[in-house]
Amino acid sequence: MARSITLIPGDGIGPEITAATVRILESAGLNIEWETVTAGMTALEKFKDPLPKDVIDSIERTRVALKGPLTTPVGKGFRSVNVALRKEFELFCNQRPAKTFTGIKTLYFDHIDLIIFRENLEEFYSGIEHYIDSSHTAAETIGIITKRGSERIIRYAFEYARKHNRKKLTVVHKANILKFTGGLFLEVARQMSPEYPEIIFEDKIVDNMAMQMVMNPYQFDCIVTTNLFGDILSDLASGLVGGLGMAPGANIGDNVAIFEAVHGSAPDIAGKNIANPSAQVLAGVMMLEYIGEKDAANKIEKAVAAVIAEGKYVTRDINSVNYVGTREFADAVIEKIIH
Repeated sequence: MARSITLIPGDGIGPEITAATVRILESAGLNIEWETVTAGMTALEKFKDPLPKDVIDSIERTRVALKGPLTTPVGKGFRSVNVALRKEFELFCNQRPAKTFTGIKTLYFDHIDLIIFRENLEEFYSGIEHYIDSSHTAAETIGIITKRGSERIIRYAFEYARKHNRKKLTVVHKANILKFTGGLFLEVARQMSPEYPEIIFEDKIVDNMAMQMVMNPYQFDCIVTTNLFGDILSDLASGLVGGLGMAPGANIGDNVAIFEAVHGSAPDIAGKNIANPSAQVLAGVMMLEYIGEKDAANKIEKAVAAVIAEGKYVTRDINSVNYVGTREFADAVIEKIIH
């Protein structure tokens, strides 16, 4: 029986890298029935709505979605489609792996393999902000952290570490200054850590954490933190392994998960067959792991790694001298999978 999955091709380069990803996933012999829907700028132009109801309805049915990058329209209603989807389905965890691939130029020589778990709904991204004077010369943003929200994301990080035999969890905070919000997040983590005696537990203040990630990223394994800090540190982590071109992500809730490339829609190169689809493909790998298709996920990730390591059929951002297009990169990955 086919597994139904919502497919949102996205804007800009989204349709190209998503098409490449679908071809690669299907080459692994998976029985997937894609429900294709439109969101973002493309939907705004077609339906006058960046998040049509059929997108919500499809995700409610399938519970799993693969999403291409979306351009955030300028307008009223909500800040972005991505934020709206997170709130609609209570996708409290933003999971961002950062892993070294041989063939990708980085500043580091040894293998990096870490995962950031970012709380996805609370704190300064809650949308509670306003001007505090009539002349708009001062503004206020309110960041709310709850015990429930903290418990949910920290529990998820601990459980993931246990399930995947990860050795260490670092909780990142600013409790020395943000004594109530940061203090609550840290206290929840400290209270929970004895339940996971096999996992090394530590905490770090965020500014020190940023320095430590640059100086010695190998000391970290799993990292859990609040919304704003997670947004910043996850991009820093991507930079450690070569940039956003290799950065997949997942937004995960209790019953729904949406997987995506982290980078933007890059409209300046759309339709030119030059975009690197690796981040979207790796998001597809994360999706397959989530739905229990671990063998297919491993096969695809190994094929992507092999093609990149060989360096013969990679996109221009990986090899600026000898490169191929988006479709040809996908062809090379598929060749590895089927042979």
